[in-house]
Amino acid sequence: MSNSDPTTAAWRAPVDSRPAVTVLAGFNPAATAAVTSLLQFADPRLVSVSHDLSQVREGMLRRVVRTAAEVLEDEATTLLHGCVSCTLREDVLPALVRLGRTRPGSDIALLLPRVVEPEAVAGACARCAVDGRLVTDVVRFDSYVTVVDAATLLTDLTSADDLRERDLHAAEEDERAVADVVTRQIEFADTVVLWGDPDVAGFDLARAGVLLERLAPWATQVVVDAGRLVDCASLAVSLRHTGRYNPRVPGMNGRALEGYAIAVHSPEPDCGVVSVLFEARRPFHPGRLHETLGALAAETLRGRGQLWLASQPDTAIAYESAGGGVGMGSLGHWLAALPASGWADATPDRRAAADLGWDPSFGDRRTLLAFVGLDFAGDELTDRLAGCLLTDDELAADWTALPDPFAGCFPITEE
Repeated sequence: MSNSDPTTAAWRAPVDSRPAVTVLAGFNPAATAAVTSLLQFADPRLVSVSHDLSQVREGMLRRVVRTAAEVLEDEATTLLHGCVSCTLREDVLPALVRLGRTRPGSDIALLLPRVVEPEAVAGACARCAVDGRLVTDVVRFDSYVTVVDAATLLTDLTSADDLRERDLHAAEEDERAVADVVTRQIEFADTVVLWGDPDVAGFDLARAGVLLERLAPWATQVVVDAGRLVDCASLAVSLRHTGRYNPRVPGMNGRALEGYAIAVHSPEPDCGVVSVLFEARRPFHPGRLHETLGALAAETLRGRGQLWLASQPDTAIAYESAGGGVGMGSLGHWLAALPASGWADATPDRRAAADLGWDPSFGDRRTLLAFVGLDFAGDELTDRLAGCLLTDDELAADWTALPDPFAGCFPITEE
């Protein structure tokens, strides 16, 4: 039999012996911990790692490592700086590497503190080394799971609170909003667990399920009825060793540029949930867009995507809104604004997406925005956005010189 025979090749393929890590995020720590306990009941060898950040602003951290039967570690650590990124570098990642080396036969469930966003963990794991080796050399990240409490989902999505108002901020400069954190935890997940409290009415549970489908249509949704007996083995099959995590897929701000979907267009209400996609191949008038941003954020629960601003034609701009607030930032240059040599720095997905949608006049410049909310008029929102685009007469003039209320807001850094 030749070496090219596929059966032989498969037989000779190396087995990945690295412990599998399931990352669990969620804004309700009790629900996240309950899901972890169910997984450990199904597999007593599964090691869970959790961190208490209640004193992180004072530079203190508590780490607990346990199996279903015993506590392996319960230690307090002093951090060099009291912040989430320091926590990841100084304790979380070294703990994963240490467990991967000392307990090679045990998989790991990493429970993230409620204010930690899973994208930050993925980014740190991709670029940070421990003792000269990447974390992914020692463990493999199998899935990013977000546990969502159906009883509090809508309250958190509609909240205008900052983390500071709930005394949950991870550092003095942490100005994130509750709704921002909740939506980002959901959007980054490849698997979403909808934790159904017994007191949640049937319609509310169904609406929560549709909301999660619209916020993260790429994620597998698993519903757990906390009011009934849970089949732990079945839950473990749904959440572990799925291989759903794909490190190639970017975070939300980069999804559209890389050619990935950012939402489904579903303007007809389903349990009251509406999802609208807006796409345009002409730029926004900066003044008119600025005037309508507040209304867009107020009418919807979540907005996200990329946009093209007439007064800053070289810059791809990220847009997101949640909890009534709006955030915008630079995504770097449009490829059309770069010399051919600059394309080499873009990912293959980015170059492929640009080629597929290339416009003879404007290149890869385009607006792609998504909005998810309850019972808003999708047609009216689309018309409002269309009214912010340049008219034919404005396109025929020097539209790059329009007065710009966003001037200086989106610098393109070397990074």
